[in-house]
Amino acid sequence: MDKILYIRMRHRIQARPNQTITIGDVGQLVGDDEVVSQVSGIAIHQVNRSDKSIVVLDIMRVLKELRKADSELDVQTVGPAQTIVEIVYKTKQFRPMFFAAVWLLLFLGAALAIMNFHEDVSMRIVHQKIFKTITGLDDDKPLLLQIPYSIGLGLGMILFFNHVFRKRINEEPSPLEVEMFNYQQDLDMYVIMHENKESSKQTDDH
Repeated sequence: MDKILYIRMRHRIQARPNQTITIGDVGQLVGDDEVVSQVSGIAIHQVNRSDKSIVVLDIMRVLKELRKADSELDVQTVGPAQTIVEIVYKTKQFRPMFFAAVWLLLFLGAALAIMNFHEDVSMRIVHQKIFKTITGLDDDKPLLLQIPYSIGLGLGMILFFNHVFRKRINEEPSPLEVEMFNYQQDLDMYVIMHENKESSKQTDDH
Protein backbone atom coordinates (compact mmCIF):
# COMPACT_ATOMS: atom_id res chain seq x y z
CA MET A 1 0.00 0.00 0.00
CA ASP A 2 1.34 3.43 -1.00
CA LYS A 3 2.14 5.84 1.77
CA ILE A 4 0.23 9.04 1.07
CA LEU A 5 0.62 12.28 2.96
CA TYR A 6 -1.55 15.34 2.41
CA ILE A 7 -0.04 18.64 3.51
CA ARG A 8 -1.54 22.11 3.64
CA MET A 9 0.85 24.96 4.45
CA ARG A 10 -0.36 27.31 7.17
CA HIS A 11 -0.63 30.93 6.11
CA ARG A 12 1.18 32.44 9.11
CA ILE A 13 2.76 31.11 12.29
CA GLN A 14 4.75 32.61 15.14
CA ALA A 15 8.13 31.43 16.39
CA ARG A 16 10.62 32.35 19.09
CA PRO A 17 14.29 33.23 18.53
CA ASN A 18 16.52 30.14 18.16
CA GLN A 19 13.44 27.92 17.75
CA THR A 20 13.64 24.90 15.47
CA ILE A 21 10.68 24.95 13.07
CA THR A 22 9.37 21.56 12.04
CA ILE A 23 7.08 20.36 9.27
CA GLY A 24 4.33 19.90 11.84
CA ASP A 25 4.65 23.58 12.73
CA VAL A 26 4.25 24.96 9.20
CA GLY A 27 1.77 22.46 7.79
CA GLN A 28 -1.43 20.61 8.52
CA LEU A 29 -0.75 16.94 7.90
CA VAL A 30 -3.27 14.27 6.98
CA GLY A 31 -2.40 10.64 6.41
CA ASP A 32 -1.62 7.42 8.20
CA ASP A 33 -0.92 8.10 11.89
CA GLU A 34 2.46 6.41 11.69
CA VAL A 35 3.49 8.51 8.69
CA VAL A 36 2.28 11.76 10.24
CA SER A 37 4.11 11.11 13.51
CA GLN A 38 7.23 10.20 11.56
CA VAL A 39 7.41 13.39 9.47
CA SER A 40 5.83 16.02 11.72
CA GLY A 41 9.00 16.38 13.80
CA ILE A 42 11.37 16.85 10.85
CA ALA A 43 13.20 20.18 11.17
CA ILE A 44 13.17 22.52 8.17
CA HIS A 45 14.53 25.76 9.63
CA GLN A 46 16.48 27.04 12.62
CA VAL A 47 15.57 30.61 13.56
CA ASN A 48 18.63 32.82 13.89
CA ARG A 49 19.49 36.51 14.13
CA SER A 50 19.88 36.94 10.37
CA ASP A 51 16.18 36.12 9.94
CA LYS A 52 15.26 39.38 11.68
CA SER A 53 11.46 39.43 12.16
CA ILE A 54 9.99 37.49 9.21
CA VAL A 55 10.92 34.32 7.34
CA VAL A 56 9.07 32.78 4.40
CA LEU A 57 9.23 28.98 4.19
CA ASP A 58 8.38 27.49 0.82
CA ILE A 59 6.67 24.17 0.14
CA MET A 60 9.71 23.09 -1.89
CA ARG A 61 11.86 23.07 1.26
CA VAL A 62 9.28 20.87 2.94
CA LEU A 63 9.16 18.48 -0.02
CA LYS A 64 12.95 18.31 -0.06
CA GLU A 65 13.11 17.28 3.59
CA LEU A 66 10.28 14.78 3.13
CA ARG A 67 12.12 13.17 0.22
CA LYS A 68 15.23 12.86 2.38
CA ALA A 69 13.24 11.18 5.14
CA ASP A 70 11.32 8.77 2.90
CA SER A 71 11.78 8.68 -0.88
CA GLU A 72 8.75 6.40 -1.32
CA LEU A 73 6.35 8.83 0.37
CA ASP A 74 3.60 10.14 -1.93
CA VAL A 75 3.09 13.78 -0.92
CA GLN A 76 0.01 15.67 -2.06
CA THR A 77 0.01 19.44 -1.46
CA VAL A 78 -3.16 21.46 -0.89
CA GLY A 79 -3.63 25.20 -0.49
CA PRO A 80 -0.92 27.89 -0.22
CA ALA A 81 2.67 27.20 -1.17
CA GLN A 82 4.33 29.35 1.51
CA THR A 83 4.17 29.92 5.24
CA ILE A 84 5.07 33.26 6.77
CA VAL A 85 6.98 32.82 10.02
CA GLU A 86 6.72 35.82 12.32
CA ILE A 87 9.55 35.83 14.85
CA VAL A 88 8.28 37.10 18.19
CA TYR A 89 10.93 38.65 20.36
CA LYS A 90 10.55 39.69 23.98
CA THR A 91 7.26 41.47 24.45
CA LYS A 92 7.46 45.11 25.45
CA GLN A 93 6.17 46.11 28.85
CA PHE A 94 3.03 48.21 29.11
CA ARG A 95 3.86 51.90 29.48
CA PRO A 96 1.00 53.92 31.00
CA MET A 97 2.52 57.28 30.07
CA PHE A 98 3.04 56.23 26.45
CA PHE A 99 -0.51 54.86 26.28
CA ALA A 100 -1.94 58.08 27.75
CA ALA A 101 0.05 60.21 25.30
CA VAL A 102 -1.14 58.21 22.28
CA TRP A 103 -4.74 58.21 23.54
CA LEU A 104 -4.66 61.98 24.09
CA LEU A 105 -3.17 62.57 20.65
CA LEU A 106 -5.83 60.43 18.94
CA PHE A 107 -8.62 62.02 20.99
CA LEU A 108 -7.55 65.57 20.14
CA GLY A 109 -7.00 64.69 16.50
CA ALA A 110 -10.44 63.10 16.18
CA ALA A 111 -12.09 66.02 18.00
CA LEU A 112 -10.42 68.59 15.75
CA ALA A 113 -11.36 66.62 12.64
CA ILE A 114 -15.02 66.48 13.69
CA MET A 115 -15.12 70.17 14.62
CA ASN A 116 -13.43 71.25 11.39
CA PHE A 117 -15.86 69.14 9.36
CA HIS A 118 -18.87 70.70 11.09
CA GLU A 119 -17.42 74.16 10.56
CA ASP A 120 -16.86 73.47 6.86
CA VAL A 121 -20.48 72.37 6.32
CA SER A 122 -21.88 75.16 8.58
CA MET A 123 -23.59 72.67 10.88
CA ARG A 124 -24.45 75.36 13.46
CA ILE A 125 -26.36 77.37 10.85
CA VAL A 126 -28.13 74.22 9.69
CA HIS A 127 -29.23 73.48 13.27
CA GLN A 128 -30.48 77.06 13.67
CA LYS A 129 -32.55 76.80 10.47
CA ILE A 130 -33.98 73.41 11.44
CA PHE A 131 -34.84 74.72 14.92
CA LYS A 132 -36.59 77.76 13.43
CA THR A 133 -38.47 75.59 10.94
CA ILE A 134 -39.78 73.34 13.73
CA THR A 135 -40.46 75.91 16.48
CA GLY A 136 -40.66 79.20 14.62
CA LEU A 137 -38.15 80.72 17.07
CA ASP A 138 -34.69 82.15 16.46
CA ASP A 139 -31.99 80.68 18.70
CA ASP A 140 -28.23 81.13 18.27
CA LYS A 141 -27.63 77.97 20.33
CA PRO A 142 -30.39 75.42 19.65
CA LEU A 143 -29.29 72.98 22.36
CA LEU A 144 -32.46 70.90 21.91
CA LEU A 145 -30.99 69.82 18.57
CA GLN A 146 -27.27 70.03 19.28
CA ILE A 147 -27.24 67.81 22.40
CA PRO A 148 -29.17 64.87 20.85
CA TYR A 149 -27.09 65.28 17.69
CA SER A 150 -23.84 65.01 19.68
CA ILE A 151 -25.09 61.92 21.53
CA GLY A 152 -26.21 60.36 18.27
CA LEU A 153 -22.85 61.09 16.69
CA GLY A 154 -21.07 59.16 19.45
CA LEU A 155 -23.52 56.24 19.25
CA GLY A 156 -23.15 56.19 15.48
CA MET A 157 -19.38 55.88 15.79
CA ILE A 158 -19.80 52.97 18.20
CA LEU A 159 -22.16 51.18 15.81
CA PHE A 160 -19.89 51.93 12.85
CA PHE A 161 -16.80 50.44 14.48
CA ASN A 162 -18.87 47.64 16.08
CA HIS A 163 -16.97 47.84 19.37
CA VAL A 164 -17.55 49.09 22.90
CA PHE A 165 -14.01 49.12 24.27
CA ARG A 166 -12.96 45.47 23.70
CA LYS A 167 -16.47 44.05 23.37
CA ARG A 168 -17.87 43.39 19.92
CA ILE A 169 -21.54 44.32 19.45
CA ASN A 170 -22.18 41.59 16.88
CA GLU A 171 -20.20 39.10 14.79
CA GLU A 172 -20.13 41.29 11.69
CA PRO A 173 -16.68 42.81 11.09
CA SER A 174 -16.42 46.57 11.19
CA PRO A 175 -15.22 48.56 8.14
CA LEU A 176 -11.98 49.25 10.00
CA GLU A 177 -11.40 45.51 10.54
CA VAL A 178 -12.08 44.83 6.86
CA GLU A 179 -9.57 47.50 5.83
CA MET A 180 -6.99 46.11 8.28
CA PHE A 181 -7.58 42.62 6.86
CA ASN A 182 -7.07 43.85 3.29
CA TYR A 183 -3.93 45.69 4.36
CA GLN A 184 -2.59 42.54 6.05
CA GLN A 185 -3.32 40.49 2.92
CA ASP A 186 -1.43 42.97 0.73
CA LEU A 187 1.43 43.04 3.24
CA ASP A 188 1.64 39.24 3.33
CA MET A 189 1.65 39.10 -0.48
CA TYR A 190 4.48 41.62 -0.57
CA VAL A 191 6.46 39.61 1.99
CA ILE A 192 5.92 36.39 0.05
CA MET A 193 7.10 37.97 -3.20
CA HIS A 194 10.14 39.79 -1.77
CA GLU A 195 11.28 37.66 1.18
CA ASN A 196 10.87 34.19 -0.30
CA LYS A 197 14.40 33.25 -1.34
CA GLU A 198 13.21 30.14 -3.20
CA SER A 199 10.99 32.15 -5.56
CA SER A 200 13.71 34.44 -6.96
CA LYS A 201 17.09 33.92 -8.55
CA GLN A 202 19.61 36.67 -9.10
CA THR A 203 22.82 36.72 -11.09
CA ASP A 204 26.02 38.01 -9.53
CA ASP A 205 27.57 40.79 -11.59
CA HIS A 206 31.25 41.39 -10.91
